[in-house]
Amino acid sequence: MRRPERRPRAIGAVVALALVALAGCSAEVVPEPPQPGRLVGAPAPLDPAQVYLQQRIAAMTPEQKVAALIMVHVPGTDPAAIRAVVDAHGFGGVILMGDNVGGPASTVASLTGALSSEPGLPVLTAIDQEGGMVRRLTDDLGLAARDLWPLDPSVAEQAFAARSALVAQAGVLINFGIVADVTPDRASFIRPRTLGETPEAAAERVAAAVRGEQGTVLSTLKHFPGHGASPDDSHVSIPRSGIDLATWRATHAVPFAAGIAAGAPLVMTGHLQFDAISPLPASLSPTWIDILRTELGFEGVIVTDDLLMLQRSGVAAYADPVSNAIQALAAGNDLVLFVLPGDPATVGFDPAGLVDALAAALADGRLDESRIDASLERVLTLRRAASGLEGPFVDCGPKCAGQSPRSLAVHGIDAGERRPAF
Repeated sequence: MRRPERRPRAIGAVVALALVALAGCSAEVVPEPPQPGRLVGAPAPLDPAQVYLQQRIAAMTPEQKVAALIMVHVPGTDPAAIRAVVDAHGFGGVILMGDNVGGPASTVASLTGALSSEPGLPVLTAIDQEGGMVRRLTDDLGLAARDLWPLDPSVAEQAFAARSALVAQAGVLINFGIVADVTPDRASFIRPRTLGETPEAAAERVAAAVRGEQGTVLSTLKHFPGHGASPDDSHVSIPRSGIDLATWRATHAVPFAAGIAAGAPLVMTGHLQFDAISPLPASLSPTWIDILRTELGFEGVIVTDDLLMLQRSGVAAYADPVSNAIQALAAGNDLVLFVLPGDPATVGFDPAGLVDALAAALADGRLDESRIDASLERVLTLRRAASGLEGPFVDCGPKCAGQSPRSLAVHGIDAGERRPAF
């Protein structure tokens, strides 16, 4: 079967650069052999991307730092309205839901291309595009997870290659689309969305899905550490399981390990409580973040599932969105996600108040600044790669607004026609 046409070359390069940059953040440094014309013992040339990150983070206020680790949903198809919210608070990302999709992927590209005011650091855009029952882009008619069970993993790779091409056509950088959960329970809420009935079968197709999306969009594995351990729905409850760590390693960990080994750059933590391992939902648990980092060796971006789901569980301990966000970042998540309604006040959410509260937590030590800076480095790496720009950080102000190479490409404008931005 012929693979579908991939993302435009320039956009595919953005994804490749982001993957390389993320890997480089923690990779072992291997001394370079002496280069012609360079003195032995002379320092290696500075990495422009690393220089940019260091300068950018050093120039950020506490409020800017914490706001850059927040991804939100703003309802509607008016990019100006969404951008106004993002710009007012400095949020780092936007997730598109069904109400943001006003037509085919090509139409959505007009929205995503207009969301970033700073060309050197565009916002991260994400979407849930699993296929089948969970698809925001309705022109995705490809095979869904349950359809892939009886088929060779190569078919899953082809299906996700086509799916990611559609997401890229919509101008979206991240697909929250690879379900790495597994369960034998036919009553489980998540079962129809899984990629296999056994850990081994799911692992094969999860890895294939990551391979299919590589070079086109940034893949996300969800819902760590495994929604299939409980039949309950985390949208309205805190699913709980009594399995121990050894059992988890032999079952629910397997597809996540395979997806990480295949190169997935993001993992989404779920609101799932494994009582024998941590007394907290994984999205708020330092124990689970440590397992993800140390046991599974994941070095990319960790994003929470929608934190408003914790409030809908009805558990009193999770009724405050500010407290949930502080706990999530303190636990080690890099991005906190809020799928907001039209009026955020109806769920007790005040964007400005959240940023202020997180900055206060940073000031008084409830949030560790070095850990927040590490999250910023991972998140800003993806955003900087999406800009297509190189070089040191230069605050060029409003004069550069609207000149992102990615935005120009979406609208078919030659970047050479506009002033370069940094």
